[in-house]
Amino acid sequence: MNPVGVLRSRIDGWFLSRRAPSDTLELTQRNVYIVPTRAGWTLAATLLVLLVASINYQLNLGYLLTFLLAGSVAVGMHVCHATLRGLALRMVPPEAQFAGAAAVLRVVLHNERRSVRYGIGMAVRGSGQWAWTDVPAQGTAAVEIAFQPERRGLHPVPALTAETRFPLGTFRVWTVWRPAAQLLVYPTPEAHPPPLPAGEPLSGPAAASAAVRAQNAGEYDGVRAYRRGDPLKLVVWKKAARAQANGSEDLVSRDTQHTQREELWLDAHAAALPDIEARLSRLCAWVLMADRLGVDYGVRVAGRTVKPSQGEAHRRACLEALALCA
Repeated sequence: MNPVGVLRSRIDGWFLSRRAPSDTLELTQRNVYIVPTRAGWTLAATLLVLLVASINYQLNLGYLLTFLLAGSVAVGMHVCHATLRGLALRMVPPEAQFAGAAAVLRVVLHNERRSVRYGIGMAVRGSGQWAWTDVPAQGTAAVEIAFQPERRGLHPVPALTAETRFPLGTFRVWTVWRPAAQLLVYPTPEAHPPPLPAGEPLSGPAAASAAVRAQNAGEYDGVRAYRRGDPLKLVVWKKAARAQANGSEDLVSRDTQHTQREELWLDAHAAALPDIEARLSRLCAWVLMADRLGVDYGVRVAGRTVKPSQGEAHRRACLEALALCA
């Protein structure tokens, strides 16, 4: 391994360990740093040459130009540091994403000063992908940073860097922030999954109560995916309208052929794939399919059980179980 890279990673780890994780950060004199940029070092060398030439040839205008530029650089250094100092950062809790898709980290910047803060950039530390914004006077601005986690599971939000080079670009003022928020990553859904597995028949009191409830309410036994030739009166138009609003064209028909109530369980045995990640990918696709069809479904995976139900909260609970299984 490269000794320089090892040393840099150790220094980086030591530096980050001194930052306590928090979803809010107030930038003060203690956590804002300033260093000259490449343009700053070039300007410093130019000023040195101008000063030496002015002394050698006794050029009064040379002295004037040299000290005028040096004074501008000094003022620019103060303005650059003050642009970041006093800013407040807040991390918005990130929404769960599927593996392979870029997650969006949203950071809100709050400025209590009576002047605008220009040219503030934020990025995941070490990524080099910057998002820039100006924060209005006594106002807020939001910055969205893309971050792509490597695998499913619960991941801490990576360390972020904020910096500015306003107004002259001769200095870089920066800070490092360790948010305490975590990002949940679901498995990647299988692109072309097979149809949903067959349901398991209910037995005992659950089946009896379901049959009585269906007879008293005059309801059909269940729903299934639309098949060509189904009568229009069997189509569940409310679910069709909801699916169309969500950008899907899947139709659902009422199922009048079931002689007994069944419940749909999605588990690793039904996936019938050797690799665990492939099984989770198929189960994830099945969860999305069952939710889109509006049927009751449950998930059993790696000792976790989510009882059959439906709805947005149930879908998230099932996907979370798939994301966190060992």
